[in-house]
Amino acid sequence: MSLNFNHVTLGQRVLFGSGKAAENLAAEVERLGARTVMVIASAAEEQIARDVAAGIDVALQYDDVAPHVPLDKAEKARAAAAASRVDLLVCVGGGSTTGLAKAIALTSGLPIIAVPTTYAGSEATNVWGLTESSRKTTGTDDRVLPVTVIYDAELTLSLPAELSVASGLNALAHCVDSMWAPRADPINSALAAEGIRALSEGLPAVKADPSGVEGREQALYGAYLSAVAFSSAGSGMHHKICHVLGGAYNLPHAQTHATVLPYVLAFNAPHAPEAAARIAAAFGTADAVTGLNRLRDVLDAPKALKDYGMAEEAIGEAVGLILPVIPASNPKQATAENLTELIRAAYFGTTPGL
Repeated sequence: MSLNFNHVTLGQRVLFGSGKAAENLAAEVERLGARTVMVIASAAEEQIARDVAAGIDVALQYDDVAPHVPLDKAEKARAAAAASRVDLLVCVGGGSTTGLAKAIALTSGLPIIAVPTTYAGSEATNVWGLTESSRKTTGTDDRVLPVTVIYDAELTLSLPAELSVASGLNALAHCVDSMWAPRADPINSALAAEGIRALSEGLPAVKADPSGVEGREQALYGAYLSAVAFSSAGSGMHHKICHVLGGAYNLPHAQTHATVLPYVLAFNAPHAPEAAARIAAAFGTADAVTGLNRLRDVLDAPKALKDYGMAEEAIGEAVGLILPVIPASNPKQATAENLTELIRAAYFGTTPGL
């Protein structure tokens, strides 16, 4: 069978090295010639950000960060950047922190250096998201792609094992969704498969030894691959579901992705045999759903949406919001009936595939 596909690779510099974040950041700020740097980090990660930025002059330290990037928070941050005449954004933290930097870059065109402390993967994509009136809007724009990502596994040591698991499974969701997203292609599939392998090796190591660096390095490496694949392939069924749930019901981002993922995999796998085979091979199992279920058991992964604040009465509304945004290219056609079944199973946490 001949290959026929259209692939876009985004240009970005990646610096990977445990214990080298401060050194690499100082070198990048000098390379870019920045003079007025805004460092964005949540209050909880302020000290980490100060340590990372110890070798640079910081014009503005900013900590007003919130999940799902509320529009009013974005506008406030944009005004602060403009008032300080910032010429470079440095974000230190997880997806919410990176998301706020992207919101500023979206309207200002300012370059971003991202220093992740979780496995969210947002740092390697040109995808932005903003929430207003409980509705999350996402889009793509190359202005929001960080020019440089600095990975340092030591910075993830502050992330508890439980949150590391949820964040890592969020990255795994990027990999799985990339197998059948609207712009899926062989390159995305190859990156995603290696991402699954790295994450399925790294996350159990993090769970077993939260203070160990090697497992966290594998998880960071896998998270990067997952984000590159996702950025190219686009947002598939899984991410459409989770973006609606997160925005509409203020559910925690990583835990929502970790909870919903196995249900989407079980929904699509029988209708995408080649993708399912690649996912299974990456897990080292004969079946994709079995491989994911086994990993989730080892990790004691998040299991039910009801555990994170979603009300059972909201399922019908959620289905109505999600159904119109499911990509037409999804391997299995979504209907109100089967989508309700999927969301209900994720709500109660019944094991998918059994």
